Amino acid sequence: MNFKFPELFDPQPTLKGESLLLRPLAEDDRNALTKAANDPTIWAGHPARDRYQAGIFSSYFDALRKTGGCLLAIDQNNQEVIGCSAFYTDKNAPSRLSIGFTFLTCAHWGGSTNLAMKSLMLNHIYRRASEAWFHIAPENLRSQAATKKLGAVLAHEDKMDLGGGPQLWQCYGLTRETWNAKYPENSNS
Repeated sequence: MNFKFPELFDPQPTLKGESLLLRPLAEDDRNALTKAANDPTIWAGHPARDRYQAGIFSSYFDALRKTGGCLLAIDQNNQEVIGCSAFYTDKNAPSRLSIGFTFLTCAHWGGSTNLAMKSLMLNHIYRRASEAWFHIAPENLRSQAATKKLGAVLAHEDKMDLGGGPQLWQCYGLTRETWNAKYPENSNS
């Protein structure tokens, strides 16, 4: 699941906001991220519903490390690991920068954390590209709703292999212009 990134795009930056720090995922983060993922509720609407189990998550952690673009999410108020997200590219359209492989602990659902995370990551993408992509499993309604809330729109469905074998994904696009218009306070335009 190694992704190739466009020239001049840094897939492993350290991004810092008021309440959130995103930094490259390291092997030393295995225990803390496994602990953050150890809640069946996080994975209930996800295709991999058993990912909360340490042994299964361990394989996923290895896959995250191999993406070349995974960032660990740390709550700056208490320095706790609260999840992760990754930059990757669509193998069917390698120049497209995408955000995915995201999860947050339940304590950070429904508030400002997802917006803070995506703001940091989208602004990083928009320094090099005019659009960002999200690929979401058709049954993952929670992620679809969160992505639409950002302003992304469903562009098409595509069968792709993002590391777990070919499967159908809903492909949402979000342009820099739409992002800046919807969240001018969160953009770096």
